[in-house]
Amino acid sequence: MPTPIIAGSTGLVGSKILSCLSDQNLNPIALARNTIKLLPANAHELIVDYDSLLTEGSLPKCDHVFICLGTTIKIAKSKENFKKVDLDYPLVIAKKALDSGAKKLTLISSVGADSQSKNFYLRTKGELEDAILELGYESVNIFRPSFLIGRGGRHRAVSEKIFMRAAKVFDIFCIGSARKYRSIDAQKLADKMASTLDSIPGVHYYYFDDFIN
Repeated sequence: MPTPIIAGSTGLVGSKILSCLSDQNLNPIALARNTIKLLPANAHELIVDYDSLLTEGSLPKCDHVFICLGTTIKIAKSKENFKKVDLDYPLVIAKKALDSGAKKLTLISSVGADSQSKNFYLRTKGELEDAILELGYESVNIFRPSFLIGRGGRHRAVSEKIFMRAAKVFDIFCIGSARKYRSIDAQKLADKMASTLDSIPGVHYYYFDDFIN
């Protein structure tokens, strides 16, 4: 039976992946900074200090790692802190999971991710993708959603809640090649990501239409 690890297990998507894997009677390991108040049945938590993990420590034996870490510039308060959460932490988790036996990795990235982008956010996401692809995982699943909607995870600012409501109107105009920019329900994304436990070898990219089918 596979042993998956979820980094970002208390976030909007990570918490839903954790519940989904637990419902499958697996024994997922939830990485978290603090004790998880409502830990699903079958799940185990591992309290981690991500800053310390950058220089020392290891992860438990695992087969598959789900990386759902992420923040915003507003919360991080600087580009340096943002890059630490969205690039440095995910990359060290990927490296240590590989050392612990993981052969498969599933990552939340972003639509438009490109290491050559002039946009700082998209460039950081692209740099992470590129770095992970160089590690040598047997199977890498990269999810590139646009705006995420749904309940759970961290507290949402009023502006984010307003945008969530407006997203459905914006989605109407995202047709044809622009469909990939439509908002996506976090639960649908989590369900699709959880299904990659059975992914075949290779690098696989997922966009809007892949999440809903």
